[in-house]
This record gives sequence, C-alpha cells and structure tokens, in this order.
Amino acid sequence: MFEWLKHAFAIDSVAPPQPTASQVKAIDAVCREVIRRQMTLPAQMLLESSAPLSFVAGQLLRFLEPFLGLILDAASIRDFASFLEHRGSLEYICHRLQELQEVDH
Repeated sequence: MFEWLKHAFAIDSVAPPQPTASQVKAIDAVCREVIRRQMTLPAQMLLESSAPLSFVAGQLLRFLEPFLGLILDAASIRDFASFLEHRGSLEYICHRLQELQEVDH
C-alpha cells in the first residue's frame, strides 16, 4: 500500500564511492588541469568547504551540460556530474588531486 514511501527517507551509505572507469578518467582530467594551473590548494579548500553542496553541484553540471557540451566532452560532464551526486565524492577527488600532484612533482 505504501510502497512508494518505503525509501522516502533513505540515506546513501557512508562508504566512499567507487567511481567507474569513465568517471576516473573524467576526474583525472579535471585534477590534472587544476595541477597544471597550480591551483591545487585553492581547489582543495573549495572542495572541503563545499562538501555539503556536492549533490547540488552535480545537478548544476547536469543543467549546464548543453552549454558546457559545446567546449567539453558531454560524456565526461555526465560522468563527473553523476559521481559528484554521491556522498563522499569530494573527499575522493581531494585525495586523487593530492595523489596526482605527488606523482607530478
């Protein structure tokens, strides 16, 4: 009878999300661009401070996808946006940013 209400207040698991191969490719591309521009520390500060808004950021990317698709690969935008919508995704991106910076230096 109330099957539709069964998951109304469900919360994502607290386990860190595991990105797919295409999501890793999109995340690495963004991280490498941040490192190339020497913006690692500001990016990490922004990511850490905006953790509660990661779902909203993913939704914003989905909204802007038609416009961003003119200058970026649309599939990468979708992969990145879908990963951002998971709890803990920004922590993963911060750690990946740190790993890639250590490899480059």
